[in-house]
Amino acid sequence: MDMNQYLEVFIEESREHLQNVNDQLMRFEKNTDDLSYVNEIFRSAHTLKGMSATMGFDDLAQLTHKMENVLDAVRNHQLDVHTEVLDALFESVDALEIMVQSISEGGDGQLDVKLLVQKLQRIVAEEPIAQHAASSIEYDELVQTLLSQTADQGFNAFEITVQLERTCLLKAARAYMVFDVLEQAGDVIKSAPSVQDIEQEKFESSFIVILVTNESQEKLQASIMEVSEVESVKIAAVPVKKETKMEELVSSEVAAAIQEVTVSAPSKSPVEEKRQLSNNKTIRVNIDRLDSLMNLFEELVIDRGRLEQISKELNNSELDETVERMSRISGDLQTIILNMRMVPVETVFNRFPRMVRQLSKDLGKQIELQIVGADTELDRTVIDEIGDPLVHLLRNAVDHGIEMPQARLESGKNETGTIRLKAYHSGNHVFIDLEDDGAGINREKVLQKALDRGIIDGKTAETLTDKQVYELIFASGFSTAEQISDVSGRGVGLDVVKNTIESLGGSVTIDSNEGYGSRFSIQLPLTLSIISALLVQMSEERYALPLSSIIETAIVQPKEVMHVHGQKVIDFRAAIIPLIDLKELFTVPNSVQGDHYSVVIVKKGEKTAGLIVDSFIGQQEIVLKSLGHYLPGVFAISGATILGDGQVALIIDCNALIK
Repeated sequence: MDMNQYLEVFIEESREHLQNVNDQLMRFEKNTDDLSYVNEIFRSAHTLKGMSATMGFDDLAQLTHKMENVLDAVRNHQLDVHTEVLDALFESVDALEIMVQSISEGGDGQLDVKLLVQKLQRIVAEEPIAQHAASSIEYDELVQTLLSQTADQGFNAFEITVQLERTCLLKAARAYMVFDVLEQAGDVIKSAPSVQDIEQEKFESSFIVILVTNESQEKLQASIMEVSEVESVKIAAVPVKKETKMEELVSSEVAAAIQEVTVSAPSKSPVEEKRQLSNNKTIRVNIDRLDSLMNLFEELVIDRGRLEQISKELNNSELDETVERMSRISGDLQTIILNMRMVPVETVFNRFPRMVRQLSKDLGKQIELQIVGADTELDRTVIDEIGDPLVHLLRNAVDHGIEMPQARLESGKNETGTIRLKAYHSGNHVFIDLEDDGAGINREKVLQKALDRGIIDGKTAETLTDKQVYELIFASGFSTAEQISDVSGRGVGLDVVKNTIESLGGSVTIDSNEGYGSRFSIQLPLTLSIISALLVQMSEERYALPLSSIIETAIVQPKEVMHVHGQKVIDFRAAIIPLIDLKELFTVPNSVQGDHYSVVIVKKGEKTAGLIVDSFIGQQEIVLKSLGHYLPGVFAISGATILGDGQVALIIDCNALIK
């Protein structure tokens, strides 16, 4: 059977099971008396083991099997749950994720999990296992199958224990000579320790070999004893079990899974039954197909704009009615397609509880992460980009925000700090708030660091408000950490957060109360594919400004324009804002100044600016197209769109214009 056709499904389902194991482990750690979490973890691990064995990923199957042993001992009250048990299980999940990632990247999914397997074995046995002792050898399913097949062909199988003299100096050389004798007599199936460890002398003075041969025990013993510095040889016949074919193995795994589901089905809650029913109405669709569908619809939006323009020019009532109906239907279709591309933010949030647990443990802090609104949906393009910024913000909150337990107690707080991650919709935007009840931002410390690094001068420092001071931590290379660590101190992080969020057409703001905590608020657009924009005219050229960046439009008389240090500014709603003449910036040809200025007021976070254009055309939904590899990094241009009359309009990046 060709398993490659099932590989994509295997990878997807493996990730789902591993995420479920991670989630349930986090919950179980908080309430170790509730064994329902263990049962859920066991089901996911068991399913993963069956899939891995079927697909031929032996390391995955072996590790999940050992995890099952630990989980089985826990749910049968044969093992007390303590930190070592949970750490070993979390470590196992990490190793499984690495193997699944390797498989998804075209690798073989192999990983040296020997030490981890030994740790799990020791936990189950409640006694330490010697690192390199050769007291026993494990007969896994593959070995049993090979032994069964060779027995059918009339071969003998022996377990041979070789003891070298304690004074032997070249153990690897003597072991090589023994292996040479054995390979002349038959086939070596397995050894303990492994051949690699024996070659590197990672064993005390004995090792075990499973050999398939036609030779007798007496002849083998005599041949091995001829090797110098071999103290003793013990040979025992290996009892061979009945062969289990792969088809039977897979069938038994499936039968076990079916039986498990059947037995547990009556105890399902109404919520779980409802969830199962809804799951039956879903199908897996390759994301490339959705991208292709989106690209085709973007072309349809361009043609829709063209039809609307032709309809206005011809002024035909029947055509107007048809175009209006088509616009309405395509608008509904647009909503459906955009919703299909929406992904819950929990796909990003899911990895954070585990990360915060590990960071808090490394730093010696006690932290609880609360997640609210994980079902809030965002376009897949945005989801792909926000993971790293949120990681930086969380690491910043854990390291700089939350205090050490003793310091929290001394300031009258609970020794366990709280970080709250909240996502919610508001209009055409999604907001993600990250709030902690830690020490907050020390204004004087931030100012001093900014002065030391030359980010601001002393005169400017005196005029800054609290919010403006907090914004300084987004400066490149800025860090208030006293020493560099694995978590922070290199000044890389928050500037990346700001740049990434703004490149997505969003913004990030900070609020802080020293001694009580901080809140970072991120505003993001719902989608980046089709956006609402204001079309403006400059000479014979047309440009588009995203509505998400626009505050309002205004007509300004020349006498209202002032000059400060060579910069045009206006007094707009009791605030002085700079003016940027886009015709000069983009060197628009045949530019003639009229008797007034048409100004678009745009924002970037807390900052504003006025963009001077010739005239406003109107609002329109446009398709954002990349400029491609031939025009990379064009200043203040984020892309282009094709208008209804076939002309191309460049899309202005307002964030790049405001510094």
